[in-house]
Amino acid sequence: MSLEENRASGNPALAMTGIRRLAAPSPGIALWRCSVEPVADILDLFEHSLSDAERARAARFGTRQLRDRYVMGRGSLRTILAAALGVSPASVPIVRGTRGRPQLAGAPAPFDFNVSHTADIAIVGIVRHGRIGVDVERLDRTINVEGIARKFMTPGERDWLAAKDADAARRDLLTLWTCKEAMSKATGDALTAPFGSIDVAIEPQRIVRSGPGAYHPSDWSLHAVDIAPGFVATAALWNTA
Repeated sequence: MSLEENRASGNPALAMTGIRRLAAPSPGIALWRCSVEPVADILDLFEHSLSDAERARAARFGTRQLRDRYVMGRGSLRTILAAALGVSPASVPIVRGTRGRPQLAGAPAPFDFNVSHTADIAIVGIVRHGRIGVDVERLDRTINVEGIARKFMTPGERDWLAAKDADAARRDLLTLWTCKEAMSKATGDALTAPFGSIDVAIEPQRIVRSGPGAYHPSDWSLHAVDIAPGFVATAALWNTA
């Protein structure tokens, strides 16, 4: 049963949540936007769907707000995956894979998924073939453009950013970051990925121009995600066939 069918049938976990299906940026990619702003009733419902390990992790957060946002995010993820698998949220077999990347237990898994969050919003992506990574950032973030570019961008990307005014460079750097972060989440490399060697263009569309090893351009497609005003998001699809 799809999320929309669950919602229409009165499934309380979906009727009460901030989960919304997003427009698919490409065939085969399914995306959802989730609110992680704590809501008392749904927070309690989601907490009961967590695994023992997830409850233990939630308890380790330093503030109640961080704990509750984690529970909202994880509960939303479990709700989405449960609808795709046809099981209850508590039964979704999420395990930690290489370098801690979340995945479904069993091989081969029926699909791959990824999640990202910032502030009070999260994005979840699912693909049936290949691997997916997603990343979302707030566009109003104050960042050290020059420092981040020097450490994580290629010479061509740095030159391109240097030709822009300060605000445009900041916004475009955040967009470039979502591309590289989404790719690194698809591979599971996270911040060990060779960010400074992955060359990305974001105009007129998001593409990988060059990259070493697993980041060869022919294996990747990058997709802009229209998630919400004031945010930038990218979905990266890695063709592992």
